[in-house]
Amino acid sequence: MRYLKKAADPSSSNTIKDELRDCGYLKGDKIFETTRGHSRQDKGVLKGSCEAYLSQYSSLKRLDSRTINSKEARRQYEDGNPSPELYATGFTTTIGSREAVRRPQCRVQARSSGGGDSTGSSSPELVVSNGASSVEEREKIGPLTGGNGYAVSKIEVVEENKMVEKEAKCSTALEGLEVLWDDAYGSKSVKDYLDCSRDMIRPDGGPPRWFCPVECGQPLNNSPVLLFLPGLDGTGLGLILHHRALGRAFEVRCLHIPVYDRTPFEDLVKFVEKTVKAEYASSPRKPIYLVGDSFGGCLALAVAARNPTIDLVVLLANPATSFGRSQLQPLLPLLEAMPDRLHFTVPYLLSFVMGDPVKMATVNIDHILLPREALKQLSVNLTSLLPRLSGLADIIPKETLLWKLKLLKSAASYTNSRLYAVNAEVLLLASGKDSMLPSRDEAQRLMNSLKNCRVRYFKDNGHTLLLEDGINLLTVIKGTNTYRRTRRHDYVLDFLPPSMSEYKVAFNQVVGLFRYASSSVLFSTLDDGKIVRGLSGVPSEGPVLLVGYHMLMGLEVHSLVEEFLREKNIIVRGIAHSKIFSGKVKNLSTEFGLTDWMKVMGALPATGSNLFKLFQTKSHVLLYPGGTREAFHYKGEEYKLFWPDQPEFVRMAARFGATIVPFGTVGEDDMTELILDYNDLMNIPFVNDYIKESTRNAIRVREDEILSIPVVLPRIPGRLYYLFGKPIETSGRYESLKDRENANELYLQVKSEVESCITYLLKKREEDPYRSIFDRTVQRALHSPLHEIPAFEP
Repeated sequence: MRYLKKAADPSSSNTIKDELRDCGYLKGDKIFETTRGHSRQDKGVLKGSCEAYLSQYSSLKRLDSRTINSKEARRQYEDGNPSPELYATGFTTTIGSREAVRRPQCRVQARSSGGGDSTGSSSPELVVSNGASSVEEREKIGPLTGGNGYAVSKIEVVEENKMVEKEAKCSTALEGLEVLWDDAYGSKSVKDYLDCSRDMIRPDGGPPRWFCPVECGQPLNNSPVLLFLPGLDGTGLGLILHHRALGRAFEVRCLHIPVYDRTPFEDLVKFVEKTVKAEYASSPRKPIYLVGDSFGGCLALAVAARNPTIDLVVLLANPATSFGRSQLQPLLPLLEAMPDRLHFTVPYLLSFVMGDPVKMATVNIDHILLPREALKQLSVNLTSLLPRLSGLADIIPKETLLWKLKLLKSAASYTNSRLYAVNAEVLLLASGKDSMLPSRDEAQRLMNSLKNCRVRYFKDNGHTLLLEDGINLLTVIKGTNTYRRTRRHDYVLDFLPPSMSEYKVAFNQVVGLFRYASSSVLFSTLDDGKIVRGLSGVPSEGPVLLVGYHMLMGLEVHSLVEEFLREKNIIVRGIAHSKIFSGKVKNLSTEFGLTDWMKVMGALPATGSNLFKLFQTKSHVLLYPGGTREAFHYKGEEYKLFWPDQPEFVRMAARFGATIVPFGTVGEDDMTELILDYNDLMNIPFVNDYIKESTRNAIRVREDEILSIPVVLPRIPGRLYYLFGKPIETSGRYESLKDRENANELYLQVKSEVESCITYLLKKREEDPYRSIFDRTVQRALHSPLHEIPAFEP
């Protein structure tokens, strides 16, 4: 049985023990909870004395001494009024009112694992479950902003107790994510949103409030806070598809605006602003994320405009700042005149206007399914979705709909008049098929109006972007390098490894066609010099530096990263050109594409500090000394190395005892044909001027770099081959490699090994009976999966 707990308000001045008594949860020194159909003795969640309860969770003791460092908050708390009852299902909740902890008893609705609902008194401190608890559900103790899925009172810590706070957080928070972790994307759909909304919208007459989704689980250590601001529905469930994923990287809280609440827009802004200021006072060095969906986008921008000195990261999904230019403006008078008995038709009309039903229904359909199976699953999903749409009439009854349309109008006007004051970092997600708002045009306007705004365009999605297939919000945040725990993004310390769903999308959809066409085969060299198929010759323990040849257009990178993930469960951090991360491109047509996926899979800028940190964290690093000079080489320069003279990476590797693994790759001449190289392009009028203009202020790592992309044509695909040479140990050689001659000798050895690997592969690929795509296709259809198609014998 999962019980839902009421959380104390962030501005409360009481310690945890005091809050237990203030809320009336203690009967003497006993705490009990009951469920429907069971006795108090059988279903008591926290039996025994309060002291026994506190000692059971030792980390809670460390928090008892924390008191709020705000006299104003104390005064406001002492003057409090009782808050209304709160209904919630599947969530821990934070009453929006400061005074909620004064209420003698709070009734909540709890859903058991068997699907039944129960109502009972709630303890304010923990989300607890009977029986064996999961990792995400046991011992979730800490401040409200210290993790998801638990709701301990928000307590601002005075300066002398900061060390205690750090110890408490470290004891409960996750240190890191595993490679290919389960982000549960696709396990929820719009059906779950409609089902949960039906429980959330029960009229309680209460004010807006925050709640923490239980399924978000426990976040990483020192995670920033993410506040979700909902759209027109106001339920706060717009992130239901993303709760599990976001809950690992953020302390997620969602704003719930009750159906019959009539709080004006400016008061909503002040409500969110109060929470933002409380979080900033508690953790001034951490950013605060505001995710605004449609109407919530207006709310987020308004809060950012009023607080230009607070470090805010604003994520907007089709913001309603363009409501005045909405395609639905001519229909609004008809909604007001519509008889009440016809209002039941509005949800069905809105469902087709606000989003793409097909996109909503395909969220949980695996893209590797055969077309027939996928179509069958889509039919089932649509059939089960349509009957639930009638619930929208309860989420947005006629009176509420008319009120919120007026609220939207005032929100857009208020926000647009203050855009000049927004200093926050803004990431805007715009849909191409938004039938409710002109989101694409609005994205262009906001990109030009805001000081620090980037756009990602999703051409096939509708207005309800966050509830549709094709967008994983955490993936977008990672791919745009928007995730950070401090004021500046750290490419190493802030990196989150790819999840299993990201792995599948990246290599089955984004580069799936190339992956199928190239059918890469990898070989490695054991310590005794024997060459074997696979990566068994590459050390699994870092730090490891992979140094090799950069093919034309970097064709070899995708298969290399995939094979390390598939075979060794290791993420390879690729050192890439800084231009990819410059963020200077302001183009509305910028979709979430290949360069963003490179960042998701671990690519980072080529800087000495990044290489230092990667070695320090014992990572597997992919380095191409030839850089863009090799990747954009001239005609006739296939498989030639253009390495600089400085052996700097050798000394850096030796400093950390990293193992250097040289490797060669061949196959570019089997995949593409170089038509126009840099020299050819510079001889073409107008193209010459364009290249000069576009590269004039470009970031350069080397003087001989080529920054213009050559023109290539695809060939009937051959195959890509990789050979990793014998590992070269640098442990214990740091002092000797300080000498330039010794370092240069090792540098030339690595370079020679790469050339030897290329020569070996060029010769041996002639013996491969499956070098042709036609032979591989037959073999795959009859016998082997893609990664097991035979090749030459090494």
